[in-house]
Amino acid sequence: MDFSFPKKERITSKTLLDQLFAEGKSVNNFPIKLIYLPTKFTDNTQLKILVVAPKRNFKSAVKRNRIKRLMREVYRLHKHTIFNNSKTSFALAFLYLGKEMPDYQLIERKMQGVIDKFLKKQIDEKTL
Repeated sequence: MDFSFPKKERITSKTLLDQLFAEGKSVNNFPIKLIYLPTKFTDNTQLKILVVAPKRNFKSAVKRNRIKRLMREVYRLHKHTIFNNSKTSFALAFLYLGKEMPDYQLIERKMQGVIDKFLKKQIDEKTL
């Protein structure tokens, strides 16, 4: 498994972004929220993600960038769990909803939890 995070795995399309927030379903594990939308991509990727830290909670760009960097790193190291357990392509948005500055261990624990909930929800939807 490749542990890289290339540009083709990032959401860059404004239409996909609008569609994700309008029609996407969500899973929470406070302070991380995952919004997902099953979709097809033309560039042959299985997942595209977006990482958000709101300006409302963190006025300093340095803090927002730090949170996003931590979340991207955790995703990069744990994306194999989504790749190995999902057959469908998804657009994913990870949102940080907390008000305090997190450390790496908190982000890692909460993102693993939200990914597990997402995968469990996918299994439950397939059995229906």
